[in-house]
Amino acid sequence: MKLKSLLLRYYPPGIMLEYEKSGQLKTKSIDLLDLQTRLCFLKAGTIPLTPPGLNLCTDVNALVEEIQKAEPLVTASRADQVKLLIQRLQNKLGQYSNHKFYLFKVLRAHILPLTNVALNKSGSCFITGSYDRTCKLWDTASGEELHTLEGHRNVVYAIAFNNPYGDKIATGSFDKTCKLWSVETGNCYHTFRGHTAEIVCLSFNPQSTLVATGSMDTTAKLWNIQNGEEVFTLTGHSAEIISLSFNTSGNRIITGSFDHTVTVWDADTGRKVYTLIGHCAEISSALFNWDCSLILTGSMDKTCMLWDATNGKRVATLTGHDDEILDSCFDYTGKLIATASADGTARVFSAATRKCITKLEGHEGEISKISFNPQGNRLLTGSSDKTARIWDAQTGQCFQVLEGHTDEIFSCAFNYRGDIIVTGSKDNTCRIWR
Repeated sequence: MKLKSLLLRYYPPGIMLEYEKSGQLKTKSIDLLDLQTRLCFLKAGTIPLTPPGLNLCTDVNALVEEIQKAEPLVTASRADQVKLLIQRLQNKLGQYSNHKFYLFKVLRAHILPLTNVALNKSGSCFITGSYDRTCKLWDTASGEELHTLEGHRNVVYAIAFNNPYGDKIATGSFDKTCKLWSVETGNCYHTFRGHTAEIVCLSFNPQSTLVATGSMDTTAKLWNIQNGEEVFTLTGHSAEIISLSFNTSGNRIITGSFDHTVTVWDADTGRKVYTLIGHCAEISSALFNWDCSLILTGSMDKTCMLWDATNGKRVATLTGHDDEILDSCFDYTGKLIATASADGTARVFSAATRKCITKLEGHEGEISKISFNPQGNRLLTGSSDKTARIWDAQTGQCFQVLEGHTDEIFSCAFNYRGDIIVTGSKDNTCRIWR
């Protein structure tokens, strides 16, 4: 095998190798996130976790050594080239870690309130779901509407791109169906029928071969994207499923239910792997960390719980909130956990020590959404007080307040570079911040 060229890949962060084998040109990638190194490269941005206020201070030489150990094609003669690529990646993504946001556009998106917003991976376009029974696709750079996805007979509640590909959209509706759409044309590929109650959550698997839907009928279903057929029905919950996601390898699905439990399923067989029992009220969120070693669950019982994903055993209960947990998330390394509550505060915990690092105070209403930026140094929250806020993830200091919506903000998201935010509100508008 002979190495021909090295290329930088921004998302997921890595280096693409072009090499010749038996006369044929082939490619393979080095995923910087998979390298078990003390440099702690963050999952969607490869920016090292540094103390607040410091610029990037990564030991690039140590990372290059790790790459050489992991990939024989990267010989000593290529070390300087790899070093330059990593430095370019740092510089590019580091530009956005302390970005100050300004309102770019207000979109009078729908004639009735929005239900959700979601960005594609590059942030070039985003979608909005609404009570007006449609989903709309928007160009982020211009704010122009690209397509209106029409066909549902009730509220369009759950929406998603098939990231990282971004060429398909799934919409889940109170009409009990899920539809699969083309991003390019806006045409509907399939309508998935089979649920007997409202669809309230959905997710593509990472390979973009399946879409999973969760319903108020207590079941989840897996659908084949290619032929539109149902693959499995996941039965076992005794109340509505309101949270659903795949792990990063796509072989497990997690469902959270109003029956106070979370179930992990084998995505290849549809069989139950185990059920996480411990919460004493409805589940609000359930998700895996990036390396699939931990599961985080949030509940109306005011707590989050951390579980060992290998055996389903509870390893910690995160307490401190005075009201229901409405959202929770990991940062991209899985080292930090953020929780958002109806008590109007958010908290950041260490996944290693399970201790609270900081408390985010300032909102005047419940916080329904929380997420880290890709660099991991900022948190975004959306609240019923009509504002979204950006916070320092280490100190809990409010970095910026995004004001202007005239009703509750229920959805907000960063793009993968962390330099664009989209907020969705019950005032029927969404706002693009840059």
